This record gives sequence, C-alpha cells and structure tokens, in this order.
Amino acid sequence: MERQRVGYFGGTFDPPHLGHTILAQEVCYQLDLDCLYWLITPDPPHKQGTSITPVQDRLRMVERIVNRVPYFMISRLDLDRPAPHYAVESVEIARELNPDSELIYLMGEDSLLDLPDWHQPVQFLAAVDLLAVAPRPGVEAKLEEIEPRLPGISQKTVLLQDVMVEISSSVIRNRIRSGAPYRHFLDDQVADYLFEHKLYLD
Repeated sequence: MERQRVGYFGGTFDPPHLGHTILAQEVCYQLDLDCLYWLITPDPPHKQGTSITPVQDRLRMVERIVNRVPYFMISRLDLDRPAPHYAVESVEIARELNPDSELIYLMGEDSLLDLPDWHQPVQFLAAVDLLAVAPRPGVEAKLEEIEPRLPGISQKTVLLQDVMVEISSSVIRNRIRSGAPYRHFLDDQVADYLFEHKLYLD
C-alpha cells in the first residue's frame, strides 16, 4: 500500500497572503501531497520582542483559506501546547500522529539557509522525509555548504519550481498602516476579516 504524503506549512501568517496560498497549492501539486496542514506558530521563538497579532485572529484568517480547499487543513500542534514552539518538536509530534505517512515540511529558501542554526536541526532533519523549499528572491542556499553541518540534507531537499512570489506579510502590514492599497495581495475573505477587525492599523 502506497504511503500517504502529508505536508506541513509552518508560519506566523500575520497575515496569510496570496504568496502563502500559491506556495501551498504548488507544493501539493508538484509533490503530489494528499493533504497539507497549515501549522500556525502562536509565539515564534525567533520573533520574541516583536508585536504579533493575536493567534485567534491569525487562525480565523487562515481558516478562511483552508475551508475552501479540501486538501488544506489546520494543524493544532502548536496551538494546543505551551510555548516555546520549536519546529523540531512540531515535526516529531507530527511524525507520531502520522507514523505510516511520508512527512514533507515546507519552508522558504531563506529558512533553509538558516536551518543549521535552528533549535536541534539534526533532530529536525531526521524527523522529516523531505524538505520542500520555495526559492526566495536574492537568496541562494547551497546544499553542498550546508551538508557538512547537516549530513543528508541534500538527499532530503526538493526545490519547488515556478513559485518565486515576492509578497511579504510585513510589507502588507506597512501598506495598511500607511493607507496604501493592499487587498490585491490577499484572499478576499482574509482582506474582509482584517478590515472588519481593524487589524494592522496601529
């Protein structure tokens, strides 16, 4: 029996934008995933001291995207456990929940470049079957340079094709605060939610 291919897409999603949606759709298509879990990080360890929108608002926005795509799902791995939320712990729990599935973790090329400095990166790499990496403008992560610090990473990494979308949540937040147009970067239902709840105006 063929193993299911289960993907995890981690992030703060503050807010989730069309770049996230395009990337999520493409990883499912290019790697033939059976489902993709959006893994919302409530309190990212690497963003301590920065202002982050309450997790319930971010969850509601992601739900508006996920609810319309049958193979998208919300993961509560980090929502239902106390901080800190390190990726290594998230994927180890995901592995326990999906023992017979192939586990694919989606990340940007900038994150791949930083991966050796993550919390317990060797254990993180061991817990996943594949890293699906989205290229980033101006970023070139050379696997041969990462390999000495994370042996085996070259065999576990797949670079996604045709998904270099240059949209960032921080740019969207700044555009909202400055009064610049922003809706074209967002799913209509996400744009409606943040407008109704007056998010990112402060």
